[in-house]
Amino acid sequence: MRIDILTLFPEMFTALLDHSMIRRALDKDLLNSSLVNIRDFAANKHLQVDDYPYGGGAGMVMKPDVLWAAVRSIRTEDSWTIFLSPQGKTLKQSKVQELAEKEHLILICGHYEGIDERVMGLVDEEISVGDYVLTGGELPAMILFDAVARLIPGVLGSDKSALEESFDQNLLEYPQYTRPRVFENMEVPDILLSGHHENIRRWRKKQSLLRTLLKRPDLLLQKEFDIEEKQLLEEILFSKEL
Repeated sequence: MRIDILTLFPEMFTALLDHSMIRRALDKDLLNSSLVNIRDFAANKHLQVDDYPYGGGAGMVMKPDVLWAAVRSIRTEDSWTIFLSPQGKTLKQSKVQELAEKEHLILICGHYEGIDERVMGLVDEEISVGDYVLTGGELPAMILFDAVARLIPGVLGSDKSALEESFDQNLLEYPQYTRPRVFENMEVPDILLSGHHENIRRWRKKQSLLRTLLKRPDLLLQKEFDIEEKQLLEEILFSKEL
């Protein structure tokens, strides 16, 4: 997969691309990426990328000619172009999984009061990371980049890790424990030390259901339960675990 980022501030992405999981994925060619500086496509000597909005109003708007040229410089038939915008659909794990199947993502980071509407003709999708407004699209682009990259086979080292996380099948992830066995008088649940893989699997599934019910009950309204999940949910509802 290839993920290209169009931004006025490429230096903001240093921490994302030069460290940890993403750096290893790039080094192994599991993922390819480039930072495209939108300002490089400005036509005048002042490298102007924004201008006053027609009709008046506060702030500045990113110019269509500059942004159009930047997108067209890397766009191909396989590209899927995303504009990070508070007006887009809120990012969900299901959307992340869908995007991870694409060959080439182009992420446009807006700034100022937004981008000239005519550039939207090159945009396939608008995505928001939440109902709030940020200074620019760089932070949302980092979130989307990281969420998609970790689903690419081989990036996490174990594909199973990506399948057993929060929001998989509309459930939050079960609680995790590591050494020491006892910490501040709190012990690791005995079942995790039992070595009985089936009992551990069932316990984890039950804990996922319990956590989702307590923290994000809205997710359960969207879920189709299998027979085991229905049984475990009944056990929770008729127990003292709530």
